[in-house]
Amino acid sequence: MRFNTEELIRRKRDGGKLDRAEIALLIHAYARNKIPDYQFAAFLMAVYFQGLDPTETADLTRAMIESGRVLDLSDIKKPKIDKHSTGGVGDKVSLILAPLMASCGLCVPMISGRGLGHTGGTLDKLESIPGFRTDLSLKKFRAQLRAIGTAMIGPTAEIAPADRKIYALRDVTATVDSIPLISASIMSKKLAEGLDGLVLDVKYGSGAFLPKYHDAKRLARTMIRIGRRFGVKVKAAMTDMNSPLGVFVGNSLEVIETIEALKGRASPDLMQVTFALGELMLSLARIKGGRKLLAEKIASGAALEKFREVVRSQGGDALAIDDYLRLPISRRRWPVKALKSGFVCAIDTYRIGVLATELGAGRLKKEDRIDPACGFRIFKKVGDRVGKGEKLADVISDNRAYALSVQGRFGEVYKITGRRVKKPVLIREIL
Repeated sequence: MRFNTEELIRRKRDGGKLDRAEIALLIHAYARNKIPDYQFAAFLMAVYFQGLDPTETADLTRAMIESGRVLDLSDIKKPKIDKHSTGGVGDKVSLILAPLMASCGLCVPMISGRGLGHTGGTLDKLESIPGFRTDLSLKKFRAQLRAIGTAMIGPTAEIAPADRKIYALRDVTATVDSIPLISASIMSKKLAEGLDGLVLDVKYGSGAFLPKYHDAKRLARTMIRIGRRFGVKVKAAMTDMNSPLGVFVGNSLEVIETIEALKGRASPDLMQVTFALGELMLSLARIKGGRKLLAEKIASGAALEKFREVVRSQGGDALAIDDYLRLPISRRRWPVKALKSGFVCAIDTYRIGVLATELGAGRLKKEDRIDPACGFRIFKKVGDRVGKGEKLADVISDNRAYALSVQGRFGEVYKITGRRVKKPVLIREIL
């Protein structure tokens, strides 16, 4: 079937609809370098402004899936349930959930991404463990899923390769924040994993990719609808990202917090979100026990042992789980103190993510190198009482120039009022 690329772009630009065959031809032609970047960028911009209807969005997802392989995990008899987060500051829930859910009898085939912009990436955090490899072959990935129940790897050239190419173009053409494009990107990778079910952690608030609740909810509903069309059960939790999640922001620091959580010593907000998502995963797998089962797996050490197995299997230094000095950690602390007493009424969590990037914990461009050892220790969240001179946070870095620059501006992200402030509801809705 021959087609006129310019005509398809024009039709979408003018608000027209494309059918499944036309979308498939566009995606497959671009993936095979038969359409130049400038034309596909025009198509992306047309979609950005005109959107896609539910059928077009599903067809786009299907075309991106069919650009590569779909994993066949039918020989693994456990329920195959994954979790995806839309990204947030201090969000290390995936690192906790993968081994925790595997210890409950689930198969968790987790293909994750790197940090870009103000949010951290699961792969960067894992790779702060010396020796840890996230570039497993699909053969090794499948073998580890059978043996351990979970594996955490990065995108491969075999799974939805069109998405990798399209995302790189979206990133430089200001078309990232399009709900149909976001949905197709996320769901194409997840549906190619051969899942039985998927749990989405869709964040909103100052530190989220989509700050407005109604936008985040629209994204969640779009992905749930795509899952339904492909016969995969999807549930979503709408979670608040107006404060960093947990107490640490930074790669090796968040690994330590993950290990502490698996040892039963996590901050309440982190475990509230972790347990809520874990309960959803158990419900999709039709495994009874809920939060009680999750707590038992942590208390017994089963979840921690599963994490140890993952680290060992993927080449990491498993001794670091009991000896944090084996991890890259900056030794110097630069305190950020409150200038007045009161209650924390707001935190510019997006700004914290930006400052973490400036410190070296994140990247502005995909080719940037990160410092796995630096980050922040957060002492105060929205709703907390604070006294004048009390620590709001620590800047953790051995780079004096970077640390002083960030320390001087960190206090600006906190807004303190004299009136008592209610703590936010972390999980606003389950869809």
